[in-house]
Amino acid sequence: MQPRNMSMSGVVDLAAVKAAQEAKAKAEQARAQAAREGGTGAISPADLVIDVDEAGFERDVLQRSAEVPVVIDFWAEWCQPCKQLSPVLERLAVEYDGRFLLAKIDVDANQMLMQQFGIQGIPAVFAVVAGQALPLFQGAADETQIRQTLDQLVQVAEQRFGLTGLAVDPEAQPGGDAQAAPERPAGPHDGLLESAVQALDSGDLGGAIQAYKNVLNEDPGNEEAKLGLAQAELLQRVQGVDPQQVRRDAAEKPADVQAQITAADLDLVGGHVEDAFGRLIETVQRTFGDDRDTVRKRLLELFEVVGSEDPRVIAARRALARALF
Repeated sequence: MQPRNMSMSGVVDLAAVKAAQEAKAKAEQARAQAAREGGTGAISPADLVIDVDEAGFERDVLQRSAEVPVVIDFWAEWCQPCKQLSPVLERLAVEYDGRFLLAKIDVDANQMLMQQFGIQGIPAVFAVVAGQALPLFQGAADETQIRQTLDQLVQVAEQRFGLTGLAVDPEAQPGGDAQAAPERPAGPHDGLLESAVQALDSGDLGGAIQAYKNVLNEDPGNEEAKLGLAQAELLQRVQGVDPQQVRRDAAEKPADVQAQITAADLDLVGGHVEDAFGRLIETVQRTFGDDRDTVRKRLLELFEVVGSEDPRVIAARRALARALF
């Protein structure tokens, strides 16, 4: 796998649209399998910190990231800042009690992984959530900053991907079954959400949209359905458009509201979040009446796709307020 840099709220593409639902389903399947096999579901605190190499990366990081956020500490023996940072991360891994798994990778012994992640210097800390790689920080960081970053990571992993972490038993022996965890009772809307995932798998965006709407009709506050609906609707809007023509129209017709809206949709699907937001905020500034309201509503829809807690959304909301008032 070639890791991709993403925000914690998710860059929108066809894989990311389904990542939350698929990760949740995989985590539940692992828990159910462990329960059938009679596993206790608990691991030792010592198992929360693991050494990973290129041969075990698929198993120890990518596969595990479907059930728990995996924080990767890229280090080397000669790196003095690494010797200060690594013990802090190891201590926090235990303190966070299974809400994330710490994978330590020696860059001298694993040059290919270093290159794949595009690391220019160490220490460097990444995370992998549901197979999605994202940078956390590089270089020295104080413990307060590290805690804030980890808090955001575990929150997003739980809210967006349904990853509640691993069960930890202080008396468990190291090397226990890390995949086993108590089976969570099925939610009232799991069947409908699964239908949405299946529709996405088959390329039926319309079916996925309807399935998410069915959930929201019964449970208007369901965050998983809100996110899935916003992303599926975005993908449906850009399906079949000619990207080159869209960008040409947007460049040649700055006053054309629909051209700017469509270009913003493409920006977001391509992961250019700030570009999408900035384009629509600029359009709000130069429009009035119904046109301005149309642009404002689309921008709010794109906020839903990225997530209200994302710093880029928070900054764009402030910019939008200044543009409107």
